[in-house]
Amino acid sequence: MVDTLTPERAAERLRGLSADVRAAVLLDAAGSPAGASDDDHDHGHELAELARRLFEEVDRATRDWDTDPPEQVEVQIPGGAVFASRTPSWTLAAVARRGALSSLMLYDLRAVLRELEGGPPIRRSAAAEDHAAAGPATEEHAAEELPMPELGADRPERA
Repeated sequence: MVDTLTPERAAERLRGLSADVRAAVLLDAAGSPAGASDDDHDHGHELAELARRLFEEVDRATRDWDTDPPEQVEVQIPGGAVFASRTPSWTLAAVARRGALSSLMLYDLRAVLRELEGGPPIRRSAAAEDHAAAGPATEEHAAEELPMPELGADRPERA
């Protein structure tokens, strides 16, 4: 049975997806904290307030643009980076190490938000150590992991 992602666990799920995430926080549609990766209650509320203010400033800066409000924000600073993504219901923000890859961080943020909103659960690949414990790799095992279509299988045979 698949474990349903709850708002209280969403920030911690993001930390589990990326080793670059130092802290994460989830805000509800009203901008109130709904979950944090940090057990420190005060730190979680402080991070939530900063994430809420970040999107307020982004909205203020882009209000005259002829487009929808930005769904994602990335801020690079000397000591790290802040990434945030939002939907109409949730905002998920993360503080990450400076070297974090933007595309992967934003992908992970969106994936957690999708799962939280009832989308498919995030599928994680097995660690290399798990494969080593299972014994030597075989061609059959590789075929199970990455199924490849047969070449020409979808084309009708020639007469």
